Amino acid sequence: MGRGRAKAKQTKVARELKYHSPNTDLAALQRELGGSGKSDQHFDDDYKEYVDDDDEDHAEDDPDTWARPTR
Repeated sequence: MGRGRAKAKQTKVARELKYHSPNTDLAALQRELGGSGKSDQHFDDDYKEYVDDDDEDHAEDDPDTWARPTR
């Protein structure tokens, strides 16, 4: 008997969210999505020493733990 009441409440809340959306502050959203104008390029330089520029895949460095064992 408790499930019907809970489902009815969830349906009511979902309907309210669907048809009666709250007012959105579009100016604040634009500021947030616009960012501060700073470039993220400085992050590349900070971690340059940790980047492996070698294109080869080293199987011995990172074994596939899901692979089937060879016989």
